[in-house]
Amino acid sequence: MKKRFLKSLPEWELARFQSLQKGNDCALHAISAALALLCGTHLAPEELASEVNRLWWRGRLFRVLPNWAVTPPMQAAIVNYLARSRGLPVRARLLHLSPEILRNLPEDDDLAALVTIYWRRGRAPAIYRGGTDWNYNQSKSTAGHTMLFAAYDPEHTNKTNLPTPWGFINSWADANTELFWMEDAAFRRAWSSPLPVIGRNAAVIITRQHQDNLSA
Repeated sequence: MKKRFLKSLPEWELARFQSLQKGNDCALHAISAALALLCGTHLAPEELASEVNRLWWRGRLFRVLPNWAVTPPMQAAIVNYLARSRGLPVRARLLHLSPEILRNLPEDDDLAALVTIYWRRGRAPAIYRGGTDWNYNQSKSTAGHTMLFAAYDPEHTNKTNLPTPWGFINSWADANTELFWMEDAAFRRAWSSPLPVIGRNAAVIITRQHQDNLSA
C-alpha cells in the first residue's frame, strides 16, 4: 500500500499548519488548518473560538457550551457558516467512514477530513509526535480530541520500530516539522467508539468547490 499525504505535501510542510491550543478548542484549530490548506484562508483559531462563543449566546449553538466541546455535527455547521459568512468555496458534511476509505482520502486534493477520537477513563490511545516514542496523550479521563487527518504511511514507525501509520495535523504543537502519529489498532479503537447521536467513525469531510459547481 502506498503512502498518502494530504495535497501530496511532505510531512514537514503539513506540520507547519499546526497551532497550539490554549483551551478546549481542538476542533477549531483543525478547522482553521483545513481551510488554510484547501483555500489559503488564514483564520486564527483563537479568534474563531471567540466568534463561536459569541454566536452561542445568540442562539447559534456551534459548541455544546461556550469554551466547551464541539461535536462533529457542530464542526460541519461551523465550516458551512464560515463558507457563507466569508464567501469560502467549501462545503462540509458529516459522514461515517471505514478506516479503509479514510486512508485513501488524501489522494483528492479538494478534500480534508476532521476526525474525532474518543476514549474512556484509563484507555487513552497513544499519540506520538514524529518518530519519537513519547506518548503525548497522557489523559487519565474520559475525553475526546479532534485532529485533521493528514497522512497514511504504512512504513511509518517510531524509534522503537512500532508501526504508526496514521498521521494528523494536531493542536498539541505550534508549526514545526513533525505530524502526530497513531498505531493502527489504537486509532481504529478510538475512532470507532460508539456515541449517542454521533455514532461510530464520524468524519467531517470538507470539500473545496470549484467555480463550475458552486451552484450545484
